[in-house]
Amino acid sequence: MKNEKDIDPTIENQEPQEPVTEETPKTDNMADVATESDNADNNAKKSIFSRKNHKEKARIEELEKKLEEAKIEKAELNDRFLRLFSEFDNYKKRVNKEKLDLLSTASEKVIVSLLPVLDDFERAIAANEKVEDTQAIKDGFILIYNKLLQLLKRFDVEEIKAVGEVFDTDFHEAVTHFPTDKEEDKGKVIDVTEKGYKLKDKVIRYAKVVVGQ
Repeated sequence: MKNEKDIDPTIENQEPQEPVTEETPKTDNMADVATESDNADNNAKKSIFSRKNHKEKARIEELEKKLEEAKIEKAELNDRFLRLFSEFDNYKKRVNKEKLDLLSTASEKVIVSLLPVLDDFERAIAANEKVEDTQAIKDGFILIYNKLLQLLKRFDVEEIKAVGEVFDTDFHEAVTHFPTDKEEDKGKVIDVTEKGYKLKDKVIRYAKVVVGQ
């Protein structure tokens, strides 16, 4: 063992020293905290922007989808319209053709029906050249006239009543007014200058009349 003489005198005079511990500078620690906070804020902003961009992208995709659907629907409607227009145009042409055919057929039917009356007139003219009996001639014309009236009735043609009827502009056309002494004849048809006719309920020729006043 060492004795007291062997102890270094310098040690005796030294004060005991506290152990030294390293401390991190406060400024560096605060900077790190601030950096971490900034990074967190940046990450939060990026997350918000990311979600916003995702929503906008989804909205754009939805609008593009709707636009495409609208284009398809428009094309279908346009095609349907063109088909309907074409069908309607063909229908109009067909109806117009049928009307023309109907008018042509109706005219042909009337003309064919009138031909026998024409034949009767020709035979009457030929017979009257050698006939001296005027009554026979009169009877022949009356027969032809009655035959023509029957033919017109078959086509629903009838004479418009005029003489003695109250003047009616729906059926009569006044050619003149004539004074009358009879009170009951005033405002009525007293004479006919040209007969009028109806086809069913339609006036095809107005009766030209003289009206009493």
